[in-house]
Amino acid sequence: MSIVRRIVNLFSRDKVEREIKRELYAHIEMRVEDNIARGMSARDARRDALLRFGNPVVVRERTAAADAALLLESIYADVRFALRQLAKSPGFAIVAVLALSMGIGAASAIFSVVDAVMLRPLPFDHQERLVLPFMKARTGGSMPSSVPTYLEERAQLKAFAAMAGYSTLDRINLEGPAGAVSLPAVKTTDNFFDVFRVVPLMGRTFLPGEDIPGKDMVAVLSYGAWQTQFGGRKDVVGSAVRLDGNLYTIVGVMPAGFRYPMYMKEAIYTPLHAPDSWRTARGFHWMRTVGRIKEGVTFEQAQADITQVMTNLGKAYLQQEEGHTAILIPLAQQVNGFGVDQKNRMAAPMRTMMLAVLALLGIACVNVAGLLLARGVKREREMALRAAVGANRRRLIGQLLNESLVLAAAGLLGGVALGWGLLRAMRVFLVGALSRGVDVQLNWKVVAVAAGIALLTSVTASLAPALRLSGTDPNGALRTGSSSVGTGRGQHRLRSGFVVTQVALSLVLLVVSGLLLKHLQVLLHTDLGFDAKHTVAVNLSLSRGRFQDRDPLLGFYNPMLERVGQLPGVRAAGLIDMLPVEEWGSGYEIHITGQPPYPKNAAMGAETRNVSAGYFDAMGIKLVRGRLLSPSTERPDDIAGKMVVNEAFRKKFFPEGGGPVGAHIDDADKAEGKSGIVGVVTNIRQDIQSPPMPEMDWLIDAIPVKSRLDSLRNMFLMVRTEGDPKAIIPSLREAVHGVDATVTFRAVPMEESVEEVLLMERMESWLFGIFAAFALLLAVIGLYGLINHEVELRTREIGIRMALGSTRRTVMAQVLRRVALLIVSGTAVGWALALGASKVLASVVEIHAAQDIGLLAGVSVGMAVIAMLISIGPARSAASIEPMQALRSE
Repeated sequence: MSIVRRIVNLFSRDKVEREIKRELYAHIEMRVEDNIARGMSARDARRDALLRFGNPVVVRERTAAADAALLLESIYADVRFALRQLAKSPGFAIVAVLALSMGIGAASAIFSVVDAVMLRPLPFDHQERLVLPFMKARTGGSMPSSVPTYLEERAQLKAFAAMAGYSTLDRINLEGPAGAVSLPAVKTTDNFFDVFRVVPLMGRTFLPGEDIPGKDMVAVLSYGAWQTQFGGRKDVVGSAVRLDGNLYTIVGVMPAGFRYPMYMKEAIYTPLHAPDSWRTARGFHWMRTVGRIKEGVTFEQAQADITQVMTNLGKAYLQQEEGHTAILIPLAQQVNGFGVDQKNRMAAPMRTMMLAVLALLGIACVNVAGLLLARGVKREREMALRAAVGANRRRLIGQLLNESLVLAAAGLLGGVALGWGLLRAMRVFLVGALSRGVDVQLNWKVVAVAAGIALLTSVTASLAPALRLSGTDPNGALRTGSSSVGTGRGQHRLRSGFVVTQVALSLVLLVVSGLLLKHLQVLLHTDLGFDAKHTVAVNLSLSRGRFQDRDPLLGFYNPMLERVGQLPGVRAAGLIDMLPVEEWGSGYEIHITGQPPYPKNAAMGAETRNVSAGYFDAMGIKLVRGRLLSPSTERPDDIAGKMVVNEAFRKKFFPEGGGPVGAHIDDADKAEGKSGIVGVVTNIRQDIQSPPMPEMDWLIDAIPVKSRLDSLRNMFLMVRTEGDPKAIIPSLREAVHGVDATVTFRAVPMEESVEEVLLMERMESWLFGIFAAFALLLAVIGLYGLINHEVELRTREIGIRMALGSTRRTVMAQVLRRVALLIVSGTAVGWALALGASKVLASVVEIHAAQDIGLLAGVSVGMAVIAMLISIGPARSAASIEPMQALRSE
């Protein structure tokens, strides 16, 4: 019955108030009668009764508050009062909400990334049992597995429930009515899906033996490929589709959450289609592996098991396997950025991003606290009056905190909206730069964290002003005029500390943003060895079925190059199997014939490339020594076993001088077991962030006809243009499809390709730039608010000074001098923070004071200039105060 009564009371507040008032006055009258009976006069009896009972209004509020339902209504009333108070100060409310929204929005966006990339479990059964075996060569470098090595591992391993092989080196052409579409391909062993134990959405996965040639014409669609390429058709399972010119049967569709590798968005899974030479060569490392540890087997036991297997293989195959090891990496760690060296390459940048967000939140918190403090000064007399009529300190603090909660709610709404907008703008970076970038989105966990941040930030910002205001002495505040309000030395120092903190944190973010932008510009202007502004790359992918019995060089590439070379605006064109700047890693260890044996653990490898004769001219590569190879002037037998190397090759393998032209490398795979070097050319960057690597270039004409399809199925057409490379793309497409309409065509100007490679760096620079802009805006608002507020508080003092002879110039100089002191102090603290956190920031950008002195000084001076400019307005207002008007203002 008590609960029912409380609920009823919530909807009959007026009746309850009247009952409380009637009962209260009945008690007072009874006390008055008792006092009169004791001999007091009627006036003294009533005065004594009122003193004993206290303020009737306060007593009524306390009595109502004892009822939980009425307490809720009291809070509701406080919220309505808070809204009315904020409506009276729209400027304050807007700035405070914007400050909170900026901090909460940035935090929401970054936490969404952290949640999707590092915290959210993988969509696999018992992900803790999934591991990636990384093969390590005797030189210490990582490498894929060979098929014979994988098969022996699979047979000998006892700690694994399943070990599967896969390759993502190739793409696959899906041929439809509108033409061929090139899609990511994951080519796997038959037990690939057994490792992940994910039930397909429709159909089935591969059966045992379906990776054997003749039984392997089946395919499983990822959810993305099913939706985009097949329109989500329910009857797709069992249908025939032409992939790479051959008919495949679609046997299954995976659920929406399954992707592996995680960066594959619209992949098609097929059994491994590999040449016999790839399947049998123990020294040919090209296949990745993934495994599932058995139930009841620890990670350490699985590591010991695969170590023993690698030791056994090293003893059995001394030349190919001796010294090779394998390191197990938990799949979840590898997806989240861990490498073979056990270092998480994503954790440090994410940690730095979180610190940047905390700095921005700190600036927002300090900004709001400063605004509340300045507003509180104007409300001191109001709080004193409320205390004088009976409001206790807890009641005043509760009222002020309710106002903060209203700000928090508004800031949360604005922050979630801003976070959503940031994620939308970041999506192009996230999808390309992070393996799980496509999964980044706002969800209930992110909103819950944002709500917590909003509550914590607003309460923290309002706590100090609320405690100070609630402790105002009513007698002192009501006796003094407004001229003395808020002018205490403690308040003066507190406001100054707020501004110094904002300037310091803003400076750190500006410095990091400036250095990131500088680093990005350095990378974008790195000498690549060719002119990216006038070069376009076209990815060409041939359908295997159409060229199974044809020579792709004679049947497609040569006639296509002839057509392209005749197009207006084309200066030169050529082919390469791996795109410069974007792709590297195809190579092997070599030995120059006649040189002493190299140290056992020395990394003496070189990159290999298959190119056409026109490639060097297309890229603007210069001949340094010797000659180039040309199929038009040399016999095919003379080209076989001949190669051109770059300057990086010469410096690595001939460090003491002497030319490589005429030298040979020991290579049993080439003609007569020796490969001869006929020329040296200038370097091309294989990786934009690394120096040019040693490279050996072979002419595609020297590849045996029977191996050409496997070697040349995916090539890049490099075209050097006279003008804008984008303008030539339609003509290139027409020339390619004029020879074969089934060849997929994807053209990208090399300038855009370079930008694509630097997606992570661009995202970091972009994000820190936004954070720095937010921080600078908040710091400017805080500084402007402080100076403007102090001018208001010191109006009477300034009037007196001017009445005693101070000039307007003197007053203005005093205000600007005050601003300059705060900026210098904030800058000094900011530099101390930046240098103190240099090790943490090094994961994103390194601070070299000697090298970056110009940029660092420019950031500091620029911030100081902005601060001084925005202070001119308040300084002029102070200088324009009329003495008589200021003296009469009290």
